[in-house]
Amino acid sequence: MRLSRTALTVAAVALTPTLLFAAPAFATGPAGTSSGTPTAGAAAASVTGDPSTPVSEMSDDDVRVAILRIIADPATGRAVYAAAQAAMDGTSADQRYFLETGRWKAQFEDDRVAVARILFQAQQSHSRAVAREAGAALDAGTPEAVRTFLQTGYRLARAEDDRVAIFRILADPATGPALRAAAEAALDDGSPEALRYFLEHGRYEVHA
Repeated sequence: MRLSRTALTVAAVALTPTLLFAAPAFATGPAGTSSGTPTAGAAAASVTGDPSTPVSEMSDDDVRVAILRIIADPATGRAVYAAAQAAMDGTSADQRYFLETGRWKAQFEDDRVAVARILFQAQQSHSRAVAREAGAALDAGTPEAVRTFLQTGYRLARAEDDRVAIFRILADPATGPALRAAAEAALDDGSPEALRYFLEHGRYEVHA
């Protein structure tokens, strides 16, 4: 049963102490994917070194090693980890099913929890653009929508919120010349990284 946005947000909040959120870790899929849904060949690549090798042509040992590598990967989410462990406890058919299909179903679950957590944090911090885009991704309800948000949408939406925050600093009469110059430099650069750096570090370095 598909969880609603509210249910996902509640789950994400409950799991916040144990979730290690890093956008690249959730967003990055195996190489060779175009739609955000990795192929069986991509899953096989980590073991065989040949992206064109389908899981059906892998030996049972290669399949098990591939799953063990997923389990050992610190970027693996809770749902994928649980599904991988269950596959290792099952038959060789279960293990092949995991690499071909089950892994990506579980990844969708992990991705939705990640987006729900971002949504909750954005609502708490009044980050309107991030909340808007995260909510839209959850409402779309597809693996492609949540993966696209984690890969690119979150970064761009946060930059939109960061620009608003910097403009507020510039509009504050108490903003001094040095801080104003640093804020304007960040806006002139315009990259999401420059905006984020200014808000997290640059504005404090001005006063150092």
